[in-house]
Amino acid sequence: MPDYVRVATFEADDAAIDAMVQEISSAPGPPPDVAGKSIVVLADRAAGIARIVVRFGSQDDLEKGSAALDAMSPPEAASMRRVSVEKFEVLLDRSA
Repeated sequence: MPDYVRVATFEADDAAIDAMVQEISSAPGPPPDVAGKSIVVLADRAAGIARIVVRFGSQDDLEKGSAALDAMSPPEAASMRRVSVEKFEVLLDRSA
């Protein structure tokens, strides 16, 4: 059974990126209704872009988790906004 990922892209300044990483890393696990297997946070600080990649074990988990994540918004005080959300099937994941 293949895995699936949800990739959310944000425009964010350095402080917002740092706050987002702190919030995610200090949480005991994923938010309720998000059956994510893993999360990766990527940043291009010079461009003011962050991407959050959440991996799911099934398409059903992806759809349910994506709906829960879509209902969330960045904190109003944060200098960031979600600009896109994409969903992909993982066809290959190879480590060295």
